[in-house]
Amino acid sequence: MKTANIMFFERPFPSANSIVIQDDQTFLVDTGFGSDVLQTEKLLSDAGILPKQLNSIINTHYHSDHVGGNHYFQQRYDLPIAAHLWEGELVNQCDVEACGSHYLDQPVEQYVVQQLLIDEQEILTGNSALKVLHTPGHTLGHIALYEQQQQILICGDLFQYNDVGWLNIFREGTNSIRRSYESLERLAKLPIKIAFPGHGRAIEEPLLMIDKARDRLEKWMISPEKMAWHACKRIFSFTLMLKNGITSKEIPSYLLGCGWFHDFAVHSFRLEPKEFVQLLLDEMIRSKAAIWQQDKLLATAPYEVPNSKWIEEDWKPINWIK
Repeated sequence: MKTANIMFFERPFPSANSIVIQDDQTFLVDTGFGSDVLQTEKLLSDAGILPKQLNSIINTHYHSDHVGGNHYFQQRYDLPIAAHLWEGELVNQCDVEACGSHYLDQPVEQYVVQQLLIDEQEILTGNSALKVLHTPGHTLGHIALYEQQQQILICGDLFQYNDVGWLNIFREGTNSIRRSYESLERLAKLPIKIAFPGHGRAIEEPLLMIDKARDRLEKWMISPEKMAWHACKRIFSFTLMLKNGITSKEIPSYLLGCGWFHDFAVHSFRLEPKEFVQLLLDEMIRSKAAIWQQDKLLATAPYEVPNSKWIEEDWKPINWIK
């Protein structure tokens, strides 16, 4: 029986991975970071797919590294975008919380969601179907996509190879750990041969990685501070990538102006934000998430330096046009 051709593209930061489902209808899952749109376009063309041949874009969730190319593809190729109902409505309302853009200080150009997805909905591709599975935790409207015939799972940032998506209890709810755990429990019941995550390599032992992810979340339930450190290091590392490093002089004022930094400092660690600055810097160095290089703090994870002019643009929902 003929089935859809599903192509996985592992991408370096700041972009998330992209997946193409090629069938009678062709879909692109997650468009990468906004400054990487030309790379995303080339990724498609190198695979023999013209962007105008796409029928739709599907987003696993609305963080900048997953939806950043939406604006370009929507404006240039008139492509419709599908996302979970909860997040799509926030985007369409230009809500200040949309995409976590202002809170995380991550630029996202305006886009519109035409198809609001719900749990258990099927997206027909022709010879196959993608089942939408609502998997909240990393974000409230996070989804996974499951292709039953080939037992392929597109899992977004719910889990990765030997890792899980960072959790933000201050924007996604205090039960984010439990939500992620229950989302993993749901996926563990599926027959899965391979999983395609939002970051890192394809997962050929998906049930093993789900078990490891559940073990980690269980530890976080006992010690929520571990979850907070994981989140802070992930968020700050991504910022260091976007800015290609921050000088020691600039770091305190930058961090003290960030909503996420204030929330984690005050509510997770019971510290004044000023007291948390040096603690975070020490942990970034101790864990080797960052290094000092000529008085500049740089992320150690491999990344491609974004266009600095693009990063300087103030593309956030507060400035989107309703």
